[in-house]
Amino acid sequence: MSTDPNEYKYELQCHLGGGDFDTPCLARQLDCKDREDGAKGIPVMWLSRPRGVPGAVWAHHSGPTCLYDPKPEDLLPRIAADIQRQFQNLPVSAGAVVAQPSPNTLRGAETNFYAEATEQQFDITMFGQKVHVVATPVQYIWNYGDGTVFGPQPSMGGPLPQDRWGEKTRTSHAYASTGDFRVVLTTSFQGTYSVNSGPPLPIPGQGQFNATPQTISVWRSLTRNYADDCNANPQGQGCPGVGG
Repeated sequence: MSTDPNEYKYELQCHLGGGDFDTPCLARQLDCKDREDGAKGIPVMWLSRPRGVPGAVWAHHSGPTCLYDPKPEDLLPRIAADIQRQFQNLPVSAGAVVAQPSPNTLRGAETNFYAEATEQQFDITMFGQKVHVVATPVQYIWNYGDGTVFGPQPSMGGPLPQDRWGEKTRTSHAYASTGDFRVVLTTSFQGTYSVNSGPPLPIPGQGQFNATPQTISVWRSLTRNYADDCNANPQGQGCPGVGG
């Protein structure tokens, strides 16, 4: 069942109702050239009105645009029933995982992670119809590789200048032990689809896609105290250029 609160229909671009047409409009109406597969297009305007509201009036929604199937409504229910599966199977990029610092960080320090994810568009064919899909990132799940999972939540995070590395951020993580950890980002996308250049319709639910794992190496730091004054004894232990 559609989650869109509106219903849609199309009319010829210059149609006035009945058998009448707007003559000045005909002279400047959209030129719908034949498609590569030989289909002939017609210029249309899309109208919408609230679904299930008694007495609701049809109003302009979008257009003019070219329609290459004069009766796409016959296939709309079949497309709507299958669009979520098609959406999940699209080659949507979940985005890149960026760590600061990387590829090495320190145990107990905050490592800033953020995602580089963008809106993506795809053109597919369903039941012989041209379907345009737009995928927009909306939520993120961070699996930091040490058993800690954060999300789903709406923040993709963001970069920090190097002099602020180590600060706690919305998506940062502090590792309690050393080792190599695979960080996995799962991005949830919401989508819309339009059939034969018609109005955009929401795709139910969300599609989830995993980014390429990012390996982070967690090291430990050592602190030693030395008694030598490097100004008085430049060769003392811990002084620059002197082996430990």
